[in-house]
Amino acid sequence: MSPKYQSPKKDRPTLPASNLEREFGKPSSEWTDDDLIGFVREHGIRLVSLMHIGGDGWLKTLDFVPRDYVHLQNIITGGERADGSSLFGNLGIRTGKSDIVLRPRVSSAFINPFSPVPTLCLLCGHFGIDREALPESPDTMVRKAYKRAYDETGAKLQALGEVEYFLGRQRDESDIYGVDDRGYHATSPFVFGEEVRRKAMVALAEMGVPLKYSHSEVGYVEASEDDATIWEQHEIELALLPLPEAAEAVSLTMWVLRNLARQAGMRCSFNPILKAGHAGSGMHFHMSPVVNGEHLGGFNGDGELYDYGKWLIAGLSRIGGALMAFGNTEANSFVRLTQGKEAPNKVTWGRYNRRALIRLPMLALNAEGKPVSPPTIEFRLPDGSAHPHLLLAGIAQAFVAGKSMDDVDDFLKRSAVENASTGNDVGKVPHNQTQVGEEVKKHSDALTAGGIFPEHVIEKIIKSFEALSAHAS
Repeated sequence: MSPKYQSPKKDRPTLPASNLEREFGKPSSEWTDDDLIGFVREHGIRLVSLMHIGGDGWLKTLDFVPRDYVHLQNIITGGERADGSSLFGNLGIRTGKSDIVLRPRVSSAFINPFSPVPTLCLLCGHFGIDREALPESPDTMVRKAYKRAYDETGAKLQALGEVEYFLGRQRDESDIYGVDDRGYHATSPFVFGEEVRRKAMVALAEMGVPLKYSHSEVGYVEASEDDATIWEQHEIELALLPLPEAAEAVSLTMWVLRNLARQAGMRCSFNPILKAGHAGSGMHFHMSPVVNGEHLGGFNGDGELYDYGKWLIAGLSRIGGALMAFGNTEANSFVRLTQGKEAPNKVTWGRYNRRALIRLPMLALNAEGKPVSPPTIEFRLPDGSAHPHLLLAGIAQAFVAGKSMDDVDDFLKRSAVENASTGNDVGKVPHNQTQVGEEVKKHSDALTAGGIFPEHVIEKIIKSFEALSAHAS
């Protein structure tokens, strides 16, 4: 029997990690336009940045110096227009509908930790000329997918990302400790990137991004005659959040790490593989279906998976290959999956097994045998090239698709990792971009269901894979 995790009581006093939550004395969900306007006026804020996610998955910004109170109010409450064709051309935004509006979310505000000029940042959604959420926006897709998953299953799907990355610097006389692929949980002076990682944690916490923990990772690539750069791997694991906020947390984490690495004179890479034969950088996601405040991604009192967990595992197993279009977007993503470094290459699931595509990790228990964190379902396929918004939208679609499967129990039995060597006929993970494109085409109905991924967006993605295949041949 698995013990049940319960969220901490809401009335327990805590010191908020976010500097704006400390300033306003209330959680971000309760912030108002007037709170931000008053903060700008009283604290010498000179710049306001509207930040948002483009079709390429990178964080964008539109900057303002408010002229007066009315201008500031208009920025925070109304946002500003932008050219959607330059932001979402790769996602097939239609000609004649490329004028869009960036609309800020007050609850997302944070102080830019890197700007020499005091700057208030707000994350934005995208809206079209009809004043409706823009269909081609990754932000729109993940928010609509999250809502649809709740409507169809009754569960609010939460997720957290494991952000793995490499820091690189030029070798010097002090670099005497590094050993290939043996850096897991190493500490200074045996790793040089500890300070950057810890600064990133503090910056993210102050920005309002909740974290679980961080540590140095296994990867280490020694300098060579061709490249004098030493590469060292680290990981920041975030906290569970609703899917839209989980996607934003990953994007902000990557942004913070790149900025801190630049300040330190280092290079930061999320490349799936830096050098063949060495550990690559995954972007694993842990999911937890939440129903009435209970996390039901684990096992019930009879030792059986809750239905919500079955649906998610089955859906990810069935259309996981198609999700590689959003989670494994580089050609060298496939090197990571085939070199035997704890990366999945078969469609399997199981408890604890790190070679499974989908894993149910062990729970940490306190002295009384109660879990200190919720049970999760880990999707181990994505890597550092992932577009977190599109990927999490796809995971939500997989969750709903799993619920509609007639053969869930039989499918889970056949795809269990213990059956992988005895005739598992569920399938293998795609090992090139051509096969990923085929999987997208095969499962396009699951992706477009409910209007989450617009049909013309999926058609655009399929054509891009067909073009890659034609070029390769």
